[in-house]
Amino acid sequence: MAKPVSSIRNLGPAVEAMFVRAGITSAEQLRNLGADAAYKLVLENGTRPHFIGYYALVMGLQGRPWNDCQGAEKAALREKFDAIKAGTTKKDRSEIEAALNLLGVIAPD
Repeated sequence: MAKPVSSIRNLGPAVEAMFVRAGITSAEQLRNLGADAAYKLVLENGTRPHFIGYYALVMGLQGRPWNDCQGAEKAALREKFDAIKAGTTKKDRSEIEAALNLLGVIAPD
């Protein structure tokens, strides 16, 4: 039986649900995709980018605590995170998101 995403260090039920929405349903599938490809998928499926979430994922896949990331390693991960964000094609906004955008509640694409 496949292990859940939440069996990976640093990843709890909320993160597991985020990955499931992106079609990633097991720890093995997440490990096979790798942090960058998997994070890109969740962004493309409507999850807002969050740097700490990204590096917690990277650390978790390495079996390390999320707060183990520091210094030059953290700076390098920030560059990768920014590149993933820049290269992500978001799905069209929902009608409610478009309305909130018109009201200035959320940022435009």
